[in-house]
Amino acid sequence: MKVQLKILKHLGMLIQDKIVITDASCFITLDKIDGMHLLQSLYKQVITTPEIAAEFGKRLPNWVDVKAVQNRDLLYNYAETVDIGEASAMALASEIHADLLIIDDAGARRFAKKLELNITGTVGVILNAKLNGIIPAVKPYIVKIQQTNFRISDWLTTQIIKDAGE
Repeated sequence: MKVQLKILKHLGMLIQDKIVITDASCFITLDKIDGMHLLQSLYKQVITTPEIAAEFGKRLPNWVDVKAVQNRDLLYNYAETVDIGEASAMALASEIHADLLIIDDAGARRFAKKLELNITGTVGVILNAKLNGIIPAVKPYIVKIQQTNFRISDWLTTQIIKDAGE
């Protein structure tokens, strides 16, 4: 187990060079659990779209870059399958060749996989924060998430805690 965690930690450290795009659910959830700083600590550049910024409904931290999708046809094409915020995140990820897309909705994740986008979710961000030594444990964050309206399955909760070595 220690060897596996050490390998995961080494791989996790590579994410600090990543440029990520995040959907609103990640911002909303991390804001509710006082975890927004995790994004800034983990990733070189955090980007979102005006559509997602509006959906978040609060002022985003100044370290989040807001970029509009240039290919509006692509955006509207994706919006036929997923909501406009998710569509904008996927379109921008495709457009700028982002390293990672943070998205939580199950249907949107399936669609992003079809587009061959590299994805994780909010809980994956928390796990990466643990593996990179930014937080000492994932359990307190998971408990806080469970107190919000964010849905997280028992299976995922168990898996994340196991992957974190807790």
